[in-house]
Amino acid sequence: MPFPRASRALARFTVLDLTRVRAGPTAVRQLADWGANVIKVEAAESAGVEAPGGPRTGSDFQNLHRNKRSITLDLKRPEAGAVFRRLVERADVVVENFRPDVKERLGIDYKTLRKINPRLVYASISGFGQTGPYRDRPGFDQIAQGMGGLMSVTGQPGQGPMRAGIPVADLSAGLLCALGILVALLEREQSGEGQRVETSLLEAQIFMLDFQAARWLIGREVPGQAGNNHPTSTPTGVYRTADGHINIATAGETTWERLCRAIGATQLLDLPEYATGGKRLKHRDALNAEIERHLVGRTSAEWVERLNEAGVPCGPIYSIDKMFADPQVEHLEIVKSVETQDGKTLRVVGQPISLSRTPSAVVAPPPELGEHTDEVLREFGFETQEIEALRRAKVI
Repeated sequence: MPFPRASRALARFTVLDLTRVRAGPTAVRQLADWGANVIKVEAAESAGVEAPGGPRTGSDFQNLHRNKRSITLDLKRPEAGAVFRRLVERADVVVENFRPDVKERLGIDYKTLRKINPRLVYASISGFGQTGPYRDRPGFDQIAQGMGGLMSVTGQPGQGPMRAGIPVADLSAGLLCALGILVALLEREQSGEGQRVETSLLEAQIFMLDFQAARWLIGREVPGQAGNNHPTSTPTGVYRTADGHINIATAGETTWERLCRAIGATQLLDLPEYATGGKRLKHRDALNAEIERHLVGRTSAEWVERLNEAGVPCGPIYSIDKMFADPQVEHLEIVKSVETQDGKTLRVVGQPISLSRTPSAVVAPPPELGEHTDEVLREFGFETQEIEALRRAKVI
């Protein structure tokens, strides 16, 4: 029975996945979820801890590696290099996150592999880039968050740097890598040639600063921490209610006026210190206190309904369990289920993108280590006796 594809969108492409931990697997997950034939190449000893969130059977690994097949191949052995090169002959994409010296020593670097397959798209994710003074440093999400400026603008003023609650650098590097791969595959349709795609946790994190980076590059303003307040727009932030907190986002004079009327604070519209956006920003702390004085009389649910009806962007602040129970989240069906090898149901986060003709699905659970080794090698032209000989030699 052929391995199911998650979508028809990328079904014509074969991807060799050499990645580990999070950023690389995130990139490859994007390709697998859109139907690419993803072959995860693993060493036999990787049966233990693979992802930072825990072992292969843990939730982190399980969420990262659906819709992929797994083969074992000990790339430290010369015979394994020969096997891998045979796979590369028919592959479209290789994705890796080895240190530069490691892939060159193993003979799986781009310069070597492009001689075998000039159409190959070779994607690399590193901590700090493939060249430069930090190229050999080990990369880690929190290090990139700090060096990439994110921790300096996250958290309450005066309380020191604060990391974001998700691995922003890892995830964004993975998504940007997947985007680069798709661009290279599109370009290949015109040129007939592959090329190298590179990104790093540091570059991705800097890119994700977006307007905060622009404040420095264009305006020479060094952004600081603003806590739950928006750095440049107010009143936008977290506000206390009778039974908790809500988010309110107010931008522009029209929305400001709607907010004041909806909470019964029209007197604020007549005060000169709140007459413009700039003045409201200057007096933000006092203004926030005034707004909360009106909000504490009703529950969060009451204010969310009332403010949205008034055209003021507003929403609850959920714990993750309550987020998944929200009716809109349930309607979007972003949680996907798939049956595991032992007959249990695995629930994971699906793709946040919808395509009308070639949608994505979760059709296969994360593979067991080496689950598809024989199957994949036969597809690439290996005879049964060759496979048996490789296994005896502990190459696979």
